[in-house]
Amino acid sequence: MIPGVLVSVFAACASLAAAQTTTTLQAESATLSGVTVATAVAGYSGTGYVDGFDTSTDEIRFTFNTTKAQLYDLGIVYNGPNGDKYTYVVSNGAGGSQISLPATTTWTTVAGGQVLLNVGVNTISIQSNWGWYLIDYITLAPSAVRGPHQVTTKNVDPNANADAKALLEYLGTIYGKNILSGQQDQDSLDWVTTNVGKTPAILGVDFMDYTESRISRGASSTDVDKALAFAAKGGIITFVWHWGAPVGLYDTEDHPWWSGFYTDATDFNITNALVDTTNANYTLLIQDIDTIAVQLKKLQTAGVPVLFRPLHEAEGKWFWWGAQGPEPAKKLYRIVYHRLTNYHKINNLVWVWNSVAKDWYPGDDVVDIVSADTYAQGDHGPISATYNSLLALANDTKIIGAAEIGSVMDPDLLKTYQADWVYFCVWSGDYISGGSWNSLDLLKSVYGSDYVLTLDEIQGWKTK
Repeated sequence: MIPGVLVSVFAACASLAAAQTTTTLQAESATLSGVTVATAVAGYSGTGYVDGFDTSTDEIRFTFNTTKAQLYDLGIVYNGPNGDKYTYVVSNGAGGSQISLPATTTWTTVAGGQVLLNVGVNTISIQSNWGWYLIDYITLAPSAVRGPHQVTTKNVDPNANADAKALLEYLGTIYGKNILSGQQDQDSLDWVTTNVGKTPAILGVDFMDYTESRISRGASSTDVDKALAFAAKGGIITFVWHWGAPVGLYDTEDHPWWSGFYTDATDFNITNALVDTTNANYTLLIQDIDTIAVQLKKLQTAGVPVLFRPLHEAEGKWFWWGAQGPEPAKKLYRIVYHRLTNYHKINNLVWVWNSVAKDWYPGDDVVDIVSADTYAQGDHGPISATYNSLLALANDTKIIGAAEIGSVMDPDLLKTYQADWVYFCVWSGDYISGGSWNSLDLLKSVYGSDYVLTLDEIQGWKTK
C-alpha cells in the first residue's frame, strides 16, 4: 500500500469510529500477495478490483486504524463469474470465518460476519480458500447491540415424545450461556477422555453402514450400540447419515463403493428418483429410510433422543442428495421427515438442518435446529459469519449448532462475538488427535473453560 493511500484509510477509519458510520476500503489499495489489480470487468468502484485468486496463499490485506475498540459488520463486494466459491476472512490474525460467495456476474455485496477491531492499527485479510473470484472493496460498520434470542423450543414434530421435548428444551436453557462439547466417533471421543481429561457431552455417530447398498458389500456398524451406551452414561447423541446411493455406485478404483454418498461416485439422480412415487429408485429411497427407522426405534424404545442430521451439507453439492440443486434436496428431506415421524411414529428426534443458504432451507415446520459444518485448519475463531448467516436464515427463531468443525473455537472469542453456538462436534481422527488442527494444550484449555460443558457437567440434563 502506498503511503498516501494508507493515510487516507487511517483517516477514514478514525472518522468511522467517531461518527458510527460505514466506511469503504478499496481492494486495489490494500497489500496484495499473489493477486493483481484488474479493470476488465465493468461496474467496479475506485480504480479497479482484485483478480488472480488461484493458489492457497493468495491474499488481500487491509491495514488501517480505528479509534474505538468494538465489533464491526463486514461487507464484501465481489463478482463470481466462475461459479459458487468460498473465501476466508481473518481479522487481526484471529477470528477467521469462511464466507460463501455464490455465483454471480454482477458486483454483489455479501455479509462477511463481524470483526473485532482494536484501538490503533488493525488488519483484515481476505484469503483465497476456493479462489477464482473478484474482489472490489470491503465495508465496515459498527455492529448493533444484539438483543435476546427469540428462539422456539417447541418441537416441529407435533407428536414429539418427552425425550425429544426435554432435549430441545435443555438446549434452549443453555443457548447463549454455554456451549456443549461434542466429538464424532467413539474412538475419537475416547481419545479426548484419555488425553484431555474430560469427556465430551455429545457423541457423534453415523447411520452410514446400515443400508442395503453398503451391507450387501460387507459393511457393518455398531454405532447404534455405541449411542445407547453413551446415552446410558448421561450423554447426548447426534446422528449424521452418510447415505450411500441405493443404486448406481460406480465401484471403481477411483470411486470405490464405500464412497457412494459422493456425487462423483454414483450415477444416481435424485431428481429422476423423485419424479413420482412408483419408480424403482423412489422405492429404494423409501426402503433405505425404513431401514434407518429400525435403528431409530431401538433408540426411541431405550428413551434416547437424537439430534438427527440427515442430508447434511446439501448445498455443497458434493453429496448426491444436493447434486441437482435445492428443490430435490428439500423435497427428499421432507420425505425423510414425514416417513419417520408420521409413518413409523418415530418421535424421539430433534431435526437438524445443515445448510446455510436460504434457497436450500426446507422450512421452519420441519427444522428444530439450524447448523453448519466448517473446517478452517489452525483457526480457532468464533465462525461468526456462518453463525450470523444461520441467525438470519431462520430469523433467530431456531437454536444454532456447529454440527461439524475441524478446529475448536476459542470460548472467549465466542462470547465476545456473541456467536452462541449451542454445541460443537469435532470431526474424528486427525482432526482431534493429529495436533495440526487442534493442539493438546488448546484442547485442555477449551475443555477447561466454564463456558464449555462436558459429560460430567450435564448429568441429569433431562430434568434441568
